[in-house]
Amino acid sequence: MSRARARGHVLHRVRGVPDLMRIVSLVPAATEIAAALGLADQLVAVTHDCDFPPDVRSLPRLTSSTIPAGSTSREIDTAVRSAGERGESTFHLDATALREARPDVILGQTICRVCAVTLDQLPSALARPPRVIPLDGEDLDGVLSDIRHVADGLGIGERGRDVEDGLRARLAAVADRVAGAPPPAVAVLEWLDPPFNGGHWVPDQVKVAGGRDVLGRSGERSRVVSWDEVASARPDVLVAALCGFGVRRALDDLALVRARPSWDRIPAVEHRRVYAADGSAYFSRPGPRLVDGVEILAALFHPALFEAPDAAAAVAA
Repeated sequence: MSRARARGHVLHRVRGVPDLMRIVSLVPAATEIAAALGLADQLVAVTHDCDFPPDVRSLPRLTSSTIPAGSTSREIDTAVRSAGERGESTFHLDATALREARPDVILGQTICRVCAVTLDQLPSALARPPRVIPLDGEDLDGVLSDIRHVADGLGIGERGRDVEDGLRARLAAVADRVAGAPPPAVAVLEWLDPPFNGGHWVPDQVKVAGGRDVLGRSGERSRVVSWDEVASARPDVLVAALCGFGVRRALDDLALVRARPSWDRIPAVEHRRVYAADGSAYFSRPGPRLVDGVEILAALFHPALFEAPDAAAAVAA
C-alpha cells in the first residue's frame, strides 16, 4: 500500500457531491483540501504552484509568478519585499482564464497577499458570481478547522468532519508516542537568506512532534532573525524547511550559510542535527499535509521512537 493511500489521501468522488460543481483553487493548500475531501475530479483550474495530488498538474493554470526562474533566495526576498511595499503580489492572476473556467466555487486564502492571490484581488467581472470559500487558519487548529469549513461550504459537512477527525487522530497518535520524552530545543527556518523563523502553524507542528520551538510562537507571522539570534537560542535541532521549495534547495542554501560567523556556535551544528526538509509540501501550505510534517518532525526529534522519514521529505544536512 502506498504511503499516500495509507495516510488517507482520498482522490475519488464522494457520494452526494453535486456532479456539476466547478471548483477553482487559488492556493495550493485549497487544492490539497479539495482532493482530501474527494473532489479532485471537480477542480477545473488551479495555480501554477499546485502540484499535489499529481493529477492536478494537468489542469489549466490561473496564475504565474513575477519572480524570474533561477532567482537566488536573496533575490526572491528582495522581490517579495519590494512587492509588499507597493501593495502588490508576486503572483499574477489571469482574469481571462478565471472567467473561462466558469467557477461555481472559488477556494482561496486571506493570509498572504504578497506570495499568493488573496480573495480581495478577484476580478468583479465574472459572468456568474461564484461562491467564495476562504481559508484563514493561522495556526494548526485553524487549518484543520478550515478543512471542515470548506466541506460545509460545499455541502459535504460529514465528509469534512471525517477528514478532520482522521487528521486529528494522527496528531494525537504522535503526541501520545512522544509523551514523556525530553523535548529538544528546535529552530525551524522557512528562509535562510535572510533567515526567517517558521511562523503561524509551524510552532504547533514542533510542539505536537515533541519539540520546543525557540524562535516562534503559535499563530504569529514568521519574522527575520539574525544568525546571532539563532545561535543564542541554542537549538538542539535545526530544520531548514524553505517556503515554496523542497529538500534540494534547502540543502543548497544551507551550504551557503555555513560560513556565517555564528554558524558553528549553534548546538545543532555541533551535534550534527541539522536537517533539510521539503518546506513546500509539509510546512508552507496550510492544508492536510501539515500533519505529515508533524510526523516528519517527530522522526527527526525522536529517532528512537519513529522510522526515519523518506529522503524526499527530510535529510540530514
